[in-house]
Amino acid sequence: MAARTSGSTRARRPDTPRTPQPTPRGWPGRGGGTVGYVDPAPEWRGTTVQVCGMWPFGAGAGTPMVGVPLGRDLDSGATVCCDPVSWFMRTGLLANPSMFVLGRPGLGKSTVVRRMALGLAGYGVHPLVFGDLKPDYVDLIRAIGGQVISLGRGRGHLNVLDPGESTAAAARLTGSARRQLLAATHSRRLNMVSALLTILRSEPPGDREETVLAAALDILDDRHGPGRTPVLADLVQVIKDAPEPVRAVALDRGDINRYRDITENLEASLTALLGDGLLGDSFARPTTEPMQLDRPVCFDISDIDDSETLLQAAALLSCWSYGFGAVSAAHALADAGLEPRRNHFLVMDELWRVLQAGRGLVDRVNALTRLDRQRGVGLAMVTHTIGDLLALPTEEDRIKAKGFVERAGMVVCAGLPPAEMPQLSQVVELTEVEKRLLVDWSTPPAWDSSRNRQADPPGLGNFLVKVGSRPGIPVHVDLTEGELEVNNTNKRWNKQG
Repeated sequence: MAARTSGSTRARRPDTPRTPQPTPRGWPGRGGGTVGYVDPAPEWRGTTVQVCGMWPFGAGAGTPMVGVPLGRDLDSGATVCCDPVSWFMRTGLLANPSMFVLGRPGLGKSTVVRRMALGLAGYGVHPLVFGDLKPDYVDLIRAIGGQVISLGRGRGHLNVLDPGESTAAAARLTGSARRQLLAATHSRRLNMVSALLTILRSEPPGDREETVLAAALDILDDRHGPGRTPVLADLVQVIKDAPEPVRAVALDRGDINRYRDITENLEASLTALLGDGLLGDSFARPTTEPMQLDRPVCFDISDIDDSETLLQAAALLSCWSYGFGAVSAAHALADAGLEPRRNHFLVMDELWRVLQAGRGLVDRVNALTRLDRQRGVGLAMVTHTIGDLLALPTEEDRIKAKGFVERAGMVVCAGLPPAEMPQLSQVVELTEVEKRLLVDWSTPPAWDSSRNRQADPPGLGNFLVKVGSRPGIPVHVDLTEGELEVNNTNKRWNKQG
């Protein structure tokens, strides 16, 4: 008996074969020819004027386009323009025009600073390198028409009592501007003499000794006037002569023998700076070549051997003091309308050499770096790691040294070791991804068997630009043909043709 059904029935057709459809990697199946790798679409970069007809296929870059063209964003390939002066003056991204550069040796710290210095020179901002130990900046400064001043044993001298342009500038000023410049000059010279004593003794001079030095400098200026610049031997002679104002601050109670006892150690230390001590006579003779502020300037101290660590630190600190003094004088004249306003980009490389030369030198550097940064002066401080700053002997010095990084408008990091991350995170906000990136960049280079030489480090030319709590910008710096020659820091190893 047939089964009963309700409604109409339709004959079922067998499933029809599906038409093959291409996938993003090609046609599937036998003979289809799918590929395992698809070449990315070609990309070109241009201004909105150049590519205005390419809509809707254009995409804007997410990185700042103001400042010196630094390199390519490692994530997007976009151009990154960056320097502390432009980001402070033209965009307001920075609270002050300064940066701190950290990274292991050989990864390009000086290269990124040279790129910024070269670009800023094109914008009319004069690079000033106060102490080049390698040398890393001499060729660049010469190439852009700057002044190179050589210092070292038998090469040149820098008188730490030389006010430079300050005396001539003060003569052109009046009123409070003149008084402020003279007071700043006096303070800077006192700070420099105290710093040399700190390097020589490995500890700062006492309060009474600094008071005696300040009084002796006042007497020294009255004796010599504007006609002749005194040297350290003249300062020693003032202390030996025991004038009444100096005896009064020494608290000798009217007893000349007591005065001799109070000033004996100070006199002995100053005498050691006149030529027979560890620092030689590099700072005790008249300045060999005055600094000119109408062009880029580099102090070349590369002939000082690395074994003379105290002399290197003293030379760096002396160059910084002399250079900052010249910049202050130029600003005072510009503020009074007597000279055109000039902006400068100051480079303080190998910062760790000075900080570790003696207890109390952090205060000396701190006093220098706080001067005139708010008046058209960009500042770049360069060292290897945060550990350099935290290796100082006292907790007070370590806190002040960390302040250099905390106050910097931007922090630029190359590859750093894993042990550096906890210390760096105390002063710079880093995500876990950014920490891993910096550690990866510090991986040692491998051996390139095809060329029988060591390959380039994986992190060579890579940097992370951090501004406050903003996400970091990973950037790679490639040198142009024009930069290769001035960035060759191994000329003495090149084969002669």
